[in-house]
Amino acid sequence: MTAKVLHIARKMPAARRRQLAPNGVIGMIIFIFAEMMFFAGLISAHTIVKSSALMGWPPPGQPRLPIQQTAVNTAALIASGVVLFLAHRRFVKDPRAARAPMAIAMALGAFFVVFQGMEWVALLEQGLTVTSSTHGAFFYLIVGAHGAHAVAALLGLLYCFVRLMRRDLVLPQLMTAEIFWYFVVAVWPLLYWRVYL
Repeated sequence: MTAKVLHIARKMPAARRRQLAPNGVIGMIIFIFAEMMFFAGLISAHTIVKSSALMGWPPPGQPRLPIQQTAVNTAALIASGVVLFLAHRRFVKDPRAARAPMAIAMALGAFFVVFQGMEWVALLEQGLTVTSSTHGAFFYLIVGAHGAHAVAALLGLLYCFVRLMRRDLVLPQLMTAEIFWYFVVAVWPLLYWRVYL
């Protein structure tokens, strides 16, 4: 009897599992959780050093960070996330309608990266370097790590945009790149608050 049941079971097609989310999306979510821990570690270390600084923060002789200019950059980055969300909604209805908002989202993201780079150049000229103080070391480590993530996420969006223009972009690809960009957008206000303010 058991052999007969096994024989019938082998002939039956295997039940297909319903996929919860595309593989790329799941992989990106796992990556984002790891990156959240990475940034949490950086912020924790920065907070401990900043709170234990005896001479105040930033240390004497070190320049203050440009709060107002970076607030403009922050607004541009957040706006890029909102516009990318609109691009996603348009893509679902008509992929061609997503071209303009996706280009605007990438332009706002590029604006953020370029002006953060200009900020770095100005701070280097004022004497804030990785070796000038723990203030400089933490600033370049934390903001630099975020900048590297922003560039990588922009490259992902650019890849999707090129495929969109060739009319062969599929929704899971866009969603994977979006999740990475939303992480870059979401983590920045926290970094701005902890590092700049």
